[in-house]
Amino acid sequence: MRGFNIDAAQSYNSRVKEVAMNVILLDNVENLGNIGDMVKVKPGYGRNFLIPHGKAALATPENMKAIEKRRAELEKSAAEELAAAKSRLDSITGTELVIPANAGSEDKLFGSVGPIDIVEALEMIQIQVERSEVRMPDGPIHELGEYQIGIHLHSEINAEILVRVVASE
Repeated sequence: MRGFNIDAAQSYNSRVKEVAMNVILLDNVENLGNIGDMVKVKPGYGRNFLIPHGKAALATPENMKAIEKRRAELEKSAAEELAAAKSRLDSITGTELVIPANAGSEDKLFGSVGPIDIVEALEMIQIQVERSEVRMPDGPIHELGEYQIGIHLHSEINAEILVRVVASE
C-alpha cells in the first residue's frame, strides 16, 4: 500500500497560486464597489457568488462594451431598488414586536427565537421581510427580554426593530 507523500503535496501547493479574477459589477456590492466598477476578486467568490447571482460579469472587452451601453439602465434599476428599500424602511422604523415564548425558571426559553420567528411576527402586522434580511449577530434569542434586531434592507439601508420576548401564558 502506498503512503501519502507529504513533500509532493507541499511542493504542489507552493506551485499552485490562486489568481485574482477581474469582474465588472452589475450591481452595488457592499464592501466591494458600485455599478460598472472593475474589481479583482478571488476566483471562487466570482464564480460561485457574483456571476451566478447576476451581480457581476467577467471583465472581457466585449462585456465591458456591453456594460457601458447598459450602464444607464443598470443605474436606473439600482435607484429603483434603493427607493423601494427606503419605502420599506419607513414601514419598519419604530416597529416593536412582542413574541410570546415558552419559558422555564430563570427566564430561559424552551428553544429559541430566531430569524424565522421574527419574520413570522412581522408578517402578522403586514410587513414583508425575508429571513436573510434579519441580522442577529449574537445568534438566536434564548432568554426573555428586549433586544434590538437589525434588518438589512439594501446594501446602503439598515433598520432596527425592538423585539420583546415575553413568557407565554
